[in-house]
Amino acid sequence: MDALDVARWQFGVTTVYHFLFVPLTIGLSVLVAILQTLWHRTGNERYLKLTKFYGKLFLINFAMGVVTGIVQEFQFGMNWSDYSRFVGDVFGAPLAIEALVAFFLESTFIGLWIFGWDRLPKRLHLAAIWAAAIGTNLSAYFILAANSFMQNPVGYRINPDTGRAELTDFVAVLTNKVALITFPHTLAGAFLVAGSLIVAVGLWHVIRGPGGADTDAYRFATKFGSWVVLVSAALVLFTGDIQGKIMTQVQPMKMAAAEGLYTTESPASFSVLTVGSLDGSREIFAIKIPHLLSYLGTGDPNGTVHGINDLQAQYATQYGAGSYTPIIPVTYWSFRFMIALGMAAAAIALLVLWTQRKGRAPTSRWLLRAGLVMPVLPLLANSFGWIFTEMGRQPWIVFGEMLTRNGVSRSVSLAEVLTSFTAFTLIYATLAVIEFKLLVRYAKAGVPDVTPEPAADDDAERPLAFAY
Repeated sequence: MDALDVARWQFGVTTVYHFLFVPLTIGLSVLVAILQTLWHRTGNERYLKLTKFYGKLFLINFAMGVVTGIVQEFQFGMNWSDYSRFVGDVFGAPLAIEALVAFFLESTFIGLWIFGWDRLPKRLHLAAIWAAAIGTNLSAYFILAANSFMQNPVGYRINPDTGRAELTDFVAVLTNKVALITFPHTLAGAFLVAGSLIVAVGLWHVIRGPGGADTDAYRFATKFGSWVVLVSAALVLFTGDIQGKIMTQVQPMKMAAAEGLYTTESPASFSVLTVGSLDGSREIFAIKIPHLLSYLGTGDPNGTVHGINDLQAQYATQYGAGSYTPIIPVTYWSFRFMIALGMAAAAIALLVLWTQRKGRAPTSRWLLRAGLVMPVLPLLANSFGWIFTEMGRQPWIVFGEMLTRNGVSRSVSLAEVLTSFTAFTLIYATLAVIEFKLLVRYAKAGVPDVTPEPAADDDAERPLAFAY
């Protein structure tokens, strides 16, 4: 074990941990805005209750996401300084805009939304949550544009004197075809997570407290969240199909590794289950669906999909001697876990809607257990998706331009990286417990009372107060 191994583990752990908060923040920001819009248009108090209820869960998650996201920026300079030096001119541009525009947009208007209840005009207050939601989604786009450069470098040139990548076309970076499809795919996954949380919390209150005063609000939440999950699952499949075709074009090794395809095939079969040799060089046993991989990768049922061994030989000739193959079991299984877990959440959502057809009320304890597990499924699916995305690119940190081993900080020792890795892991474990307890505590508390308080004699003397 050396500093490179620990630095990779640290970045992997902190990134996956941070991304546990990101999809919920992205999805809930928009869904809370929709709920408040429904209240604004109808005046129905159940929408106001749900807005404040899920808005509180959104704010808890947003705060944790900000705290854990800050660490990501520091790691580029601490553990990956050679990478930052090589690609900073390109990679830093979208991240700078994300911080200066998108993050400040969302944080400013979230503040107005929190403290603006009963102080701002209703339309202006509604606009605040929509502005925050737009900022959150813009933030996601700029970050994905930066990551997409690592997957498919565009809009740059290598300076022969400095050996650094220099930005030549910022529009090309922002319109990278990988970013253009990764963004809607990521958003669909985020809504899958947020919708699942809305279903889980609403279902818990419907089954545990049937007939209560707020049952109508919770039943609406379960239906609303279930439809969000089903629509999001369909969008995940649609965008994932396009993403697979683009991935086959720009990163054929990642597609081959995802399918355990060792030799080039035309037509190529989709692997339901493949068992390979221990050295990851050949297939031993496989269950396949004929022609499906060709269609997923090229759009043609008889299209050619290049295999791992052929691509390895090609890359060795093109880039020099060495292994250009990712860890096959990781890419193969993370790809399948991503799909299976996301579709499992959609199946539960469909079951929730079925149990409430024609005005019926769900009562099954088994359904409640499935509902409580439901948010974890797409959350893990999102995590496995990013593990697949990043691990499938290996051994490149910038595909075709820089190997991961060349991006690590040369002046940082194993002991230093190991110390920071241990410290961050312990801190993040503590934050995970706090996050979980806060979410459970406020989810169990239920929707708030929204009965208006009597007006004060002198409104100007009222202290600024947190709305919840």
